[in-house]
Amino acid sequence: MAYRQHPASLVPASPVPRSRYRSVLPVLIGTTVCLSTARAADIPVPTSPPVQQTAPQPSAAHPPKAEHIIVHRVSDSASGNQPGGGLIHLQDGVKSVSTVSQDFISKQAPMATAFQLASMLPGANVSSSDPMGFSPNTNITVRGLDNSAIGYVLEGMPLNDVAYYSGTPSQFADSENYQEIALAQGSADLDSPVLNAAGGLMNLTFRDPAKKAGGDASVSYGSYNTNREFIRLDTGDIAHTGIRGFVSYSHGATDNWRGPGRDEKQHVDFKFLKEWGQGNRASLLGSFNTTITSWYPEPTMDSWESDGIKGQNNLLAHYDSSNPENGANYWRLWRDGERTLYGGAPVHLTLTDRLSLDVTPYAQFAYGNWPGGSTMSTSGLYQGTQALSDTLNLPGAQDGVGVVRADYTQRSYRSGFTSALHYKTGWNDFVLGYWYDYGDDNEQQPFTAVQTNGYAPDIWAKNGKDVIRLSNGERLLGGSFHTISQTNALFVGDHMSLLHDHLAIDLGFKAVMMSRDGTNSLPGPQYHVASNSMEPLPRLGVRWRIDGENQLFFNATTNFRAPDQTALYNTYDPSSGEMYGTGSTDVRNEYSISEELGYRRTGRWIIGSLTLFNYNFTNRQISTQAVQNGSIVSTTMNAGGQTSRGVDVEIGLRPWHHFSPYVSGEYLHATIDNDLMSGGDLLRTRGKIAVRSPTLQAAAGLSYDDGHIFGVATVHYTGHQYATFMNDERVSDHTTGDLAIGYRFSDHIHLHQPTLRMNFINITNEHYLSGVASPTLNAKDTTGVYGTTIAGSAPSYYIGGGFAALFTASTGF
Repeated sequence: MAYRQHPASLVPASPVPRSRYRSVLPVLIGTTVCLSTARAADIPVPTSPPVQQTAPQPSAAHPPKAEHIIVHRVSDSASGNQPGGGLIHLQDGVKSVSTVSQDFISKQAPMATAFQLASMLPGANVSSSDPMGFSPNTNITVRGLDNSAIGYVLEGMPLNDVAYYSGTPSQFADSENYQEIALAQGSADLDSPVLNAAGGLMNLTFRDPAKKAGGDASVSYGSYNTNREFIRLDTGDIAHTGIRGFVSYSHGATDNWRGPGRDEKQHVDFKFLKEWGQGNRASLLGSFNTTITSWYPEPTMDSWESDGIKGQNNLLAHYDSSNPENGANYWRLWRDGERTLYGGAPVHLTLTDRLSLDVTPYAQFAYGNWPGGSTMSTSGLYQGTQALSDTLNLPGAQDGVGVVRADYTQRSYRSGFTSALHYKTGWNDFVLGYWYDYGDDNEQQPFTAVQTNGYAPDIWAKNGKDVIRLSNGERLLGGSFHTISQTNALFVGDHMSLLHDHLAIDLGFKAVMMSRDGTNSLPGPQYHVASNSMEPLPRLGVRWRIDGENQLFFNATTNFRAPDQTALYNTYDPSSGEMYGTGSTDVRNEYSISEELGYRRTGRWIIGSLTLFNYNFTNRQISTQAVQNGSIVSTTMNAGGQTSRGVDVEIGLRPWHHFSPYVSGEYLHATIDNDLMSGGDLLRTRGKIAVRSPTLQAAAGLSYDDGHIFGVATVHYTGHQYATFMNDERVSDHTTGDLAIGYRFSDHIHLHQPTLRMNFINITNEHYLSGVASPTLNAKDTTGVYGTTIAGSAPSYYIGGGFAALFTASTGF
């Protein structure tokens, strides 16, 4: 589901390779090989092929003896044995990638989302609203590009919302089931099923099911009456079929850390796997999530400076029946209900020694209601542009105005598949692939009457008898549109490995065709809408291995993104018939060209990288929000041209006396390339700093793990970031820190490593604005290029979560 945000001025969009690793398996006839004291990553990479020796042939007089080859290896994935405490991973590809592994994930709060887990990586700036990760009021920017500019893929299936491109990380998966989270800051893979990934790709990987039956369980309790229970069952080999799987279930709930409200979530993850032959592999995996969350109001700067985390920046705990304006702020009218189901079946088949096939069919279902308290006139109503003679009977109405819950429902279905045929010959690995995606999205805004005690039935707004109906039996609607989206993409590429793999070259080309066809069922001038896009997307990547420890890489990529589908539709105010937003059939696609130039170091003790990057955008799409009849919905702004340049750095040390430090940082200079249209005038925005683009970010972590005692201390600094295109309002810089400490016991009877841990979040209890929820063109009145006074509009912000402590007891069995 698209995440809901806070009011903003609505500006519709308008014209203005996979990594290659070399490994060595010592094979010594009649010899036992022991590598138990070395990490796999410490094995030197050969610079030339090993010499092939012919073993003596056995004779009839001397029959061959049984040979026993035993390889013991302790990999970096072992607990506490990863560089940087699990925040950095060896990379060998042509582009920048940062990875969070299970070693780090397992020490964080168990309900931490993928955004929070990736927040230490270079370029990642996470804005959250609650410390526990339940709230959908969250965002992530990577190199200044927000949530909707990032692709989210779980083992080959897309997780982005079909209409708004955004991702809601609390719906993705439980943290215990992640094997790793990889963030490619600059571009998506050639075969990734995403359209919007100028900001990069977040690639999520589930752990494989265990080969033996067993499981894991945990319970947590902490601040704000937070409780969480988790259990995962591994089947082991099912009836000697070679199929193994896991199914997990979790339940969690927490009080809002500020203001009234309580969030509750139930989640199921599953994965079944079959492996056979020479690398053949097929799996079935997915997630189901159902949640009800309470809204965190997102303040303007004036309300933040006057009230902070209290007062008007919170919803009301009790319903005020005497004042409709106050009654609309009752917290029970702002509870979001959402359900999602993701499913995929990635398959890898080795057809011949040179030919292999990867296919991933997937499907997605989502339903949600993003309600908000609002007021409505009892008469003088409109359905679209059509005046109505109906008079509503709203409980507790005063002076012809009553309180209603403005529901905003989205029901979406999505399905598709990706396929890639690989052919290896000599130093080439050719790929030819096709991606098809079908989306069906239905969005409507009905209204529900509110009783004098503040009660409004059916939080899901699925029961037709509970919503307000007109005398002709039709529902009163503020919006109603249905969109069918189809995407076809053909891609071809070649990975070339030259000079004994010192030089790797990736060439790729992707042609993407996207169509949208929709209907607006409200009376008015608009019924049918459509848009079609076709974009060629070439790419080039090069990696030069200087020696076994040093690499250079270069990557050039193109991306495009069509505006959110809301840009196509008119929306109306039922109380006046006025349009909230005007749809446009002349929407402009965002197009970007990005380049990366980087250096990697993979030494005995230090692993790190330094990456220079450059982006050039046309028709830059910025996610923002608009109030539609009380509901808060996502939309986009066309921000014209933009140039973004900077440098990322990350360094991690291999464990030394059980300590593993990690640091990351980014310098970003993102500027607007042209003046932007506002009404009939131009704002002087050329050369201004882009919104949500902090100039400096830095993070540091220190991990300790001796197998029993473990701990992680992290600190993150985010520089100031502008909230308007005129740079007349900004978020101050802030620094936050987290701490985790725990103890693992030895195995006992049927329990595997029982563990106790404490997580402390925002340990200094800093009260701060964590990011820009809703940017605007200008906060203050200003004079345009042609002399017109352009009125300001206040941006809104996320308030970062306060201090929280959480205790967790867990064990394997």
